[in-house]
Amino acid sequence: MTSFYLSKPYQPPQAPQNLPLNEPWALFGGISPDLFMKRYWHKKPLLVRGAIPAFTLATQNGESLDSPISAEELIEFAGQDNLESRLVKSEPWNLSSGPFTKKTIPTLSKPNWTLLLQGMEAHHPAAAKVLSWFRFIPDARLDDLMISIAGLGGGVGPHFDSYDVFLIQMSGRRRWQISQQKDLSLKPNLPLKILQRFKAEHEWVLEPGDMLYLPPHIAHDGVALDAGCQTWSVGFRSPSFKELLQEGLWRLAESLENIPELDQKFTDPMQKATANAEQLPEELIRQITLKLRKLKLDHVDHFLPGITAYLSEPKQQAFFDGPIKPLSSTQFTKKLGLRKLIAHPQTRILSLGNEVFCNGENMSQGQRKDIARAWQILSAKKALSPQKIAGNEKTSLYDAYLAGWLVFEL
Repeated sequence: MTSFYLSKPYQPPQAPQNLPLNEPWALFGGISPDLFMKRYWHKKPLLVRGAIPAFTLATQNGESLDSPISAEELIEFAGQDNLESRLVKSEPWNLSSGPFTKKTIPTLSKPNWTLLLQGMEAHHPAAAKVLSWFRFIPDARLDDLMISIAGLGGGVGPHFDSYDVFLIQMSGRRRWQISQQKDLSLKPNLPLKILQRFKAEHEWVLEPGDMLYLPPHIAHDGVALDAGCQTWSVGFRSPSFKELLQEGLWRLAESLENIPELDQKFTDPMQKATANAEQLPEELIRQITLKLRKLKLDHVDHFLPGITAYLSEPKQQAFFDGPIKPLSSTQFTKKLGLRKLIAHPQTRILSLGNEVFCNGENMSQGQRKDIARAWQILSAKKALSPQKIAGNEKTSLYDAYLAGWLVFEL
């Protein structure tokens, strides 16, 4: 019987390592991720009824599924100082930042409030599993999973986002109104970015298990129709080119410290007498141009490692605890052959070709081939199955373990 496999609360499955990209997914209403990206991503909204089939199956069997994380648990999370939380109240609009005590958060029976919890994938395995469903989109673009829980009438007002977002209804109902209006001006003197003239063009009520995808700059307004309404939002990073180039240039400048020939002083034995002493010397310009060409610093390939390192940095609230009783490098190598090594929930790992960056650091540079390969597996799968690693010397894998970036699976 189908109901035998259903649970209260809902238990989201972990996505498989090899996602079937050209097969239909219920999550996208029976189309494949390939078709979703071609037809909808960054182009137009998509409403999916029954995106999570377990909720529909439960209803058909006369049962009901609730959110994987209870309201009580979410309120507990809001009290943690290593998690970004915000409380939004309307009538009048008010915004405050956590951590919060239980007394400062309204009870579910009270209306017109919303509690927002960022980066929940790093704090609860159910959120991490839901986020894994979206790894057909590059990790460099994936930001985090935010959970909102609200009292009746709760919301953050009509607004727009500068990034793509998937809005998954996990508990209660929420009414969504959207508009592709060009007028995105905001109301002045408010603590929230609320649209001044929102004109709804479409309206839907999302039930548990439904999902709404919105590309950037689509105006939208979500209002809770039930106490304890939970919406899980999968958001994406959308850095400006200015931000990317600044970070790439900064790290490129740091890398120049490792080039001894650049310590040589500028000399100009060929400098001629000049009648324009105020001008930057042509000889200086010529020599700098030659250096840039020789070092290939005018090629984009030299910017990309810095940009990848930047995008692999963890969130500001991320906190890592190294092991209380750390293994020696010899013990660590031995345990690698017996136990799976996984990325800490707040660790970010990205690849640039064969180079792997973890939490802002190049972890494969200067490492043996087997260590570099281990990092490539960690980047792709976020886990390293038990395997024999030659030698007992300290490696970047061991350093990451000591820092708490990598942990052995329990």
